[in-house]
Amino acid sequence: MPQPRSGRFADRREAGRLLAAQLRGLGLERPILYALPRGGVAVGAEIAAALDAPLDLVLVRKLGAPFQPELAVGAVVEGDPPETVLNPDIITLTGTSEAYLAEARRRALAEIERRRGLYLAGRPRPDPRGRTAIVVDDGLATGATARAALRALRRRGPARLLLAVPVAAPETLAGMRAEADEVVCLLARDLHRGVGGFYDEFHQLTDEEVIRLLDAAARPGRAPG
Repeated sequence: MPQPRSGRFADRREAGRLLAAQLRGLGLERPILYALPRGGVAVGAEIAAALDAPLDLVLVRKLGAPFQPELAVGAVVEGDPPETVLNPDIITLTGTSEAYLAEARRRALAEIERRRGLYLAGRPRPDPRGRTAIVVDDGLATGATARAALRALRRRGPARLLLAVPVAAPETLAGMRAEADEVVCLLARDLHRGVGGFYDEFHQLTDEEVIRLLDAAARPGRAPG
């Protein structure tokens, strides 16, 4: 399996190229890339270009713990109805209340709607039914957002459902194997430094960057960079 030479990725683009090299050998039938915004879009754009596959999004939002927004007590993903996935152990550990969860979910759904209008308005969205759907992110810590995305996509009837990430915590990967038909991960590591600790460059993508990557992926002869 291809890996970064230094044990770190230069940036999300390099991570996407290395993942694409691994995915090429899997005999994927008519794949569609489903990136988790925002960071997963930069990874997914490279894979989509390498596989000559469409790039779409899964609009999902982490539900951060009280006073620890980077620690996921769960996630909510677009859908009818929206899919909510919770982390009971972290909810108990942080003492997160039902009222807090309800408000966090409300805010997350509002942001999902904002992003839908901004990123996807007027864009054709491919149907994954009977095709290979690949969920992509730039890394997994608790995996709450990826788990929600996989469950939502499973409901849409893909023939094969994959998860592709550059780096993830080993215990999180174990749980993901129950959600996806196949999991591709280049680095299974302790993430005590966070996902960003495995990238030389790891800025937070802007809305404008996400739109530019989606525009580039939709053009013939596209170049995601």
